[in-house]
Amino acid sequence: MVLLERDREQLLQELESVIGYQFSDRKLLIEAVTHRSYVNEARSSGMLDNQRLEFFGDAVLGLLISSRLLRILPVSSEGNLSRTRASLVDAETLAGLAEKIDLGRYLLLGRGEEKSGGRKKKSLLADAFESLVAAVYLDGGIGKAEQLVDRLFGSLLSPDAVSEADRDYKTRLQEISHALCGSSPEYIHESVTGPDHDLCFSVAVSVGGERFGRGVGKSKKEAEQAAAREALEALRKRDRNCVS
Repeated sequence: MVLLERDREQLLQELESVIGYQFSDRKLLIEAVTHRSYVNEARSSGMLDNQRLEFFGDAVLGLLISSRLLRILPVSSEGNLSRTRASLVDAETLAGLAEKIDLGRYLLLGRGEEKSGGRKKKSLLADAFESLVAAVYLDGGIGKAEQLVDRLFGSLLSPDAVSEADRDYKTRLQEISHALCGSSPEYIHESVTGPDHDLCFSVAVSVGGERFGRGVGKSKKEAEQAAAREALEALRKRDRNCVS
């Protein structure tokens, strides 16, 4: 849907207010929220979609999150740092952060993408989130981008939350499961309850065909981590020599 200029300007101002940053170069913000489907339909010469910014934003996020993790986890290994960073910048996490600021509302989408629910697609939201970070970096520099990341990630970058992610129970259970029975653990998604804005996922996990843990969480990922944590504790009680 091609917006009138005044409507687009109002949406852009709202988004600036939401993220707490005002652009000097408004073209960067427009590019960050422009999906390729909109460009294809608008047929406006020189209009850019957000794919290039998405590419750069991925690198900017990797840098900023890595820098923060080095400060929060000063003695963590390279492998743990890599896994923790991956969990913080994966599509599901970024889409969740985008949903919290209602980023989908501000995107410029083509009619087809609009009708197919593009404003709620996790892949599209994650891409737009990366593009927005890149736009702020290019407009205001690394300091402003870091402030934005700190603001949007919020408690996900707290020492307690990062230390929890650093433990990465699923990866540890994967290693233990292969050592014990030569196969990966199996996660069984049991149920999803609650309203759309406050879902609760329930997941069980089995190792070698035997159920060892169950977890709940606000996302599948969170529930799986909880289930893996419980399974590791159960395995530790059974055989302290094989699980440390």
